[in-house]
Amino acid sequence: MVERWTRERRRDHTRSLLVDAAEEVFAEKGFTQATLDDIAYAAGFTKGAIYKHFGTKEDLFLAVSDRHWRRYFDDFAEVISAITEVGARELDEVARRWRQLSRERGAEHAALGHEFTLYLLRNPEARQRVEAKRLEVAEALAESIMEGIDRIGGTLLIPALTFAQVLIATSDSVVLGSRLDDVDLYRPVLEMYMSFIKLP
Repeated sequence: MVERWTRERRRDHTRSLLVDAAEEVFAEKGFTQATLDDIAYAAGFTKGAIYKHFGTKEDLFLAVSDRHWRRYFDDFAEVISAITEVGARELDEVARRWRQLSRERGAEHAALGHEFTLYLLRNPEARQRVEAKRLEVAEALAESIMEGIDRIGGTLLIPALTFAQVLIATSDSVVLGSRLDDVDLYRPVLEMYMSFIKLP
């Protein structure tokens, strides 16, 4: 028997295709140069479909960013969930995984995050429009961080939301700095992050 798609499932599928296309177009052209027409064409939809599901280019970019952060930190959660203690070997493994994820994602994606940040700094109206969504992404990451820290029996020494915002603000910089200066910043920055966590 052929499975029938509900309206909600069709909507989610369309949104997913639009985010896939946006991710490709933003990576290729950058946030500013990418147009909604480009993204709609790449997804095989009209621009109206984007407005129906996202409203603005900023909202669509944040959906791409949200999906990226969830994938990125889900991968970290897999590594962290296998850790029963945090010593030099475990930090080496987390840093290795971070380095690998960054290579897979590419410095272009990290640069895209910086481009969007500059765009928001230069466009206060856009920044206001996306403020709630940016907070939502950070809160979801904070929740994920607390689950991981609870699992290893640690205590976070700063508010979870602040820690999440530090991670979001610095992760792309670590990728770009490591790539541009041909230096490995992953392990030292990871140690800095760990200074915010009291281990059992």
